[in-house]
Amino acid sequence: MSDQKPYRPNVGIALFNADGLVLIGHRFRGDGPEIILPGLDWQMPQGGVDEGENLRDAAMRELWEETGVKSAEYLGETDWLTYEFPSYDGPQTHRLAKFRGQRQKWFALCFTGRDEEIDPLTPRNGQPAEFDAWRWEHLDRVADLVVPFRREVYRAVAQHFARFAT
Repeated sequence: MSDQKPYRPNVGIALFNADGLVLIGHRFRGDGPEIILPGLDWQMPQGGVDEGENLRDAAMRELWEETGVKSAEYLGETDWLTYEFPSYDGPQTHRLAKFRGQRQKWFALCFTGRDEEIDPLTPRNGQPAEFDAWRWEHLDRVADLVVPFRREVYRAVAQHFARFAT
């Protein structure tokens, strides 16, 4: 039963540029049921937390692994937010089979670098690239670009970080 499975510890990153827009990436690989419909394959960087890892350090690591960005400064963070994964009947080795959903702490970061630093295609830390494109977007529009099971968390993040957005 899925409600008996644990939530996967996770961090999410809302990286704001000087114009108050956030970085989003376009997921290029089908990853089981996580990409449900065409056009709903954008998201902000996010990823798992290693055992014993500091959450702010995890956010910086995930941001770098997924985008190449190291030039970022801390602005704020949310309380813990959760979402449930969709039903999954695929291989039991996939994370959707092991976890009920994700328990996330979101971090607002200010991008202090140049756009040329952003490179989602290069694999880092032995992790495959997840995004084939990126762009800056209005934070309050991002929830409409993600898979439905993540939308409420994205709306909560947008509300919490509205003071950093334009």
